[in-house]
Amino acid sequence: MTEQNSAASVPAGRPFVDRPTPITAASVRQQPSGMRHGRYLPFGTVDLPDRTWPEKVITKAPRWLSTDLRDGNQALIDPMSPARKRKMFDLLVAMGYKEIEVGFPASGATDHAFVRSLIEEGAIPEDVTVSVLTQAREDLIEKTVEALVGAPRATVHLYAATAPLFRRVVFRNDRAATKAIATEGTRLVMEYAEKLLGDDTVFGYQYSPEIFVDTELDFALEVCEGVMDVWQPGEGREIILNLPATVERATPNVQADQFEWMSRHLSRREFVCLSVHPHNDRGTAVASAELAYMAGADRIEGCLFGQGERTGNVDLVTLGMNLFSQGIDPQIDFSDIDEVRRTAEYCNQMEVHPRHPYAGDLVYTSFSGSHQDAIKKGFDALEADAKAAGVPLEEHTWGVPYLPIDPKDVGRTYEAVIRVNSQSGKGGVAYVLKNDHKLDLPRRMQIEFSRIIQAKTDAEGGEVSPAEIWRVFEDEYLPTTGNPWGRISLSGSRTLTTEDGRDALTAEARVDGAPVTLTGTGNGPVSAFADALARIGVDVRVLDYAEHALSEGGDAQAAAYVECAVDGKVLWGVGIDGNTVLASLKAMISAVNRSQRG
Repeated sequence: MTEQNSAASVPAGRPFVDRPTPITAASVRQQPSGMRHGRYLPFGTVDLPDRTWPEKVITKAPRWLSTDLRDGNQALIDPMSPARKRKMFDLLVAMGYKEIEVGFPASGATDHAFVRSLIEEGAIPEDVTVSVLTQAREDLIEKTVEALVGAPRATVHLYAATAPLFRRVVFRNDRAATKAIATEGTRLVMEYAEKLLGDDTVFGYQYSPEIFVDTELDFALEVCEGVMDVWQPGEGREIILNLPATVERATPNVQADQFEWMSRHLSRREFVCLSVHPHNDRGTAVASAELAYMAGADRIEGCLFGQGERTGNVDLVTLGMNLFSQGIDPQIDFSDIDEVRRTAEYCNQMEVHPRHPYAGDLVYTSFSGSHQDAIKKGFDALEADAKAAGVPLEEHTWGVPYLPIDPKDVGRTYEAVIRVNSQSGKGGVAYVLKNDHKLDLPRRMQIEFSRIIQAKTDAEGGEVSPAEIWRVFEDEYLPTTGNPWGRISLSGSRTLTTEDGRDALTAEARVDGAPVTLTGTGNGPVSAFADALARIGVDVRVLDYAEHALSEGGDAQAAAYVECAVDGKVLWGVGIDGNTVLASLKAMISAVNRSQRG
């Protein structure tokens, strides 16, 4: 007995002792990279064993602050011109942002002039608060506050570094001196606001202990308390304390712990707007912002599409759309996301990546065959569910595989949901035909036609556009005036019922270019036409049949799909006509012509 036969004779349930050694976790060993990882210290944790944020659920939108015109703009290779700045400001207002950081007016004439132009041209709506940034130097504070004269609502945002690395290396300050910078800066902001701003300006104050994530928590708290002692927040007098991840260094859970700790320990907490300002150095800014919000933050600061220095600020588009996808109103309008993207690209002179969440060119697109098949089935099920519920499709609860939201809710069409390349399968091809041409191919026909498209992509490579798919479909199944093919064409038919209840069919056709009248009988028009074709030497047997309307009304078209065995060869045909019987007969001719096509 051979070894193969011996293995085959092992009783069911017994292991094959001569099988190859199975892969186990222990047998998969990563090798050392050789990189100098030992130079970097792990980030510490927060002693917060009774943390509550993991149990929290986000149920409403936070306050938002866009810093596109300040933090985003300062990171551009080519900073925005005044015209581009104004276009960005108008976009942010139109989208619904109520707090917008518009610049660093003490940094130079350009920023100062832009802030003044917004005020003097009346561009700031009454319910929008503009914010400006300053360092804690008296000359800069004076110029900053002066830039706000006449603004309806304005906030001065003062920042001062508090992290130990900055205290030791950059400023060579101890804790006391660092705290004094923050408290004295706050006093000066109040002094110049009282001196320069009138009662027509609703004025607010924001303080940021820069590099908060690297600052000892007890010291960050001490500085914030000192600042509040000067500002004296209370009823009707809010203070914004922004705790920035100026450089993102911790995992999102650690930042959440930091925010919960600060939120618990701050005095006068009910008068504090706790703001989170994540950067994306570790690629987890969105998660950090969401967890910080769950842990006590009231406001999130960021930029559209994550613009900003190094890897960027947290992405306000992703954050807002994440809420939307959970059934929460982000209170920001993303319903024309392509226009938002185009404007941001113009203003920043930087492109949004095609894979960018919610807004990239390809984020609602599937090339994979299995994904496309699932999407097609999902759309079919959604349509059926909406119809059964008696509600419009756009109002029914969304649920389509691989599409977290309905692309139409952000102004996209379904045109690019499925795109076909060599990885695609029957579902993708069928989806394109149904979406663009209302043709609902039977499953076995989907398989047949997808093989035709697959052969094309394998031969030519690249992507096949919807227009090209339709051209191939027409060329394969539907001869047109511009692309006539096939031995037989049909111009009309009539059917009579015989005395014995059978159908007698007469069809006007052309065979090899010559006019011919075809006649046959059967137990229906399809059967009678098969008989008529047999009389001119064509053996046709119908194996499967499907039809549906392509439109409604008196001039509605119908599509018929017929699977035929033609002289022993099985293949599909398609017919389209305003008359359902004629559509069926055309489908049979389509199959016959395909069988005889060279």
